[in-house]
Amino acid sequence: MKTNRLFLFATAIVAVFLILGAQFLAFPVVARAQLYTSAVGGCVLEAHSGRVLYGKNIDKRLAMASTTKIMTAITAILHCKNLDEKFEISPKAVGVAGTSLYLREGDVYSTRDLLYALMLISGNDASVAIAEHIAGSVSEFVTLMNRLACDLELSNTHFANTHGLDADGHYTTAYDLAKLTAFALENDTFREIVSTKNTKICDGNGNVKYLKNKNKLLFSLDGCIGVKTGFTDDAGRCLVSAVENEGLRLVCVVLNCGPMFEESAELLRTCAEEFKMVEITSLYDYDDVVKVNDGREEFVKIATKGKFFYPLTAKEQENLKFEYNINGEVDAPLKAGSEVGEIKVFLDNDLLFCEKVYTMKDVKSKTIFQRIKEFANLW
Repeated sequence: MKTNRLFLFATAIVAVFLILGAQFLAFPVVARAQLYTSAVGGCVLEAHSGRVLYGKNIDKRLAMASTTKIMTAITAILHCKNLDEKFEISPKAVGVAGTSLYLREGDVYSTRDLLYALMLISGNDASVAIAEHIAGSVSEFVTLMNRLACDLELSNTHFANTHGLDADGHYTTAYDLAKLTAFALENDTFREIVSTKNTKICDGNGNVKYLKNKNKLLFSLDGCIGVKTGFTDDAGRCLVSAVENEGLRLVCVVLNCGPMFEESAELLRTCAEEFKMVEITSLYDYDDVVKVNDGREEFVKIATKGKFFYPLTAKEQENLKFEYNINGEVDAPLKAGSEVGEIKVFLDNDLLFCEKVYTMKDVKSKTIFQRIKEFANLW
């Protein structure tokens, strides 16, 4: 039952992206000369629209280090019935290599406590404890991680563990990791955890551990909301960061990048300056009524059904082109919501998105008295 709920939730989210894909028909990569990263792979993604604003080797498969824990955390959140339920730490979660919370067998923590340790200080042992508690074993939990990756169509991503230590078959791309993070940031619990600068957790014996987030951008970059650092010998220094700025939610990924904080901050600042979230539908310019033949009313009001926002530079906004394919007249009787045409929006010569235009009210055919009057007027 729990797995079914996750499947339905993930499917619904994927459906949202697919629906957006049906409207937003192109996601052009904007590679700008003034944007630079020394990372082997890099990507800046606007999360709400899915548009890639900058990319470098975005589909190159690379080791991801502890940015793995983004998937660990969101998988745990989606599968855990009660994040605050306490449980005992098993011996398998003790002494895990790498960064550690220094768990001991018999310690008592909640999943929520361990998620903070996972995402703030990158506790590898916390990832194992979470996996065992939720799925019964690390291998079963990794299966859940890969299943969610498949549901989200992360076609160049595969997980071999929960913590990100170097392993065969453990890889992702800058683009896939940005897509995953955009998905995870839609979850309130995930967003709250990764944006936390400092917190403390307490085991069952009253021992308090203080946690400080390793993501320096949370302390230095305006609008930063997370999300995760990472380092291994194979992966190098890795960082996934995100900011919110005037309607934009920018996710930046740099994989194998020495100055990861500095370059990520510059990428995010530049994209926030150059791109603005534009309400495309507010730029439409078309007659909002069409003539009705044989109707009790001569005209009926028409409109599109939604508002559509897209990140654009000032120059791109000037280069938008609109194509209006709308019927000049319609016949009564007419139902509200009847399709009367469509609007296409082009960025340069690329189709950006299109949407239907509908009637806003019912229009009945003329009454017999109207017909008689019109006939009499002819004479």
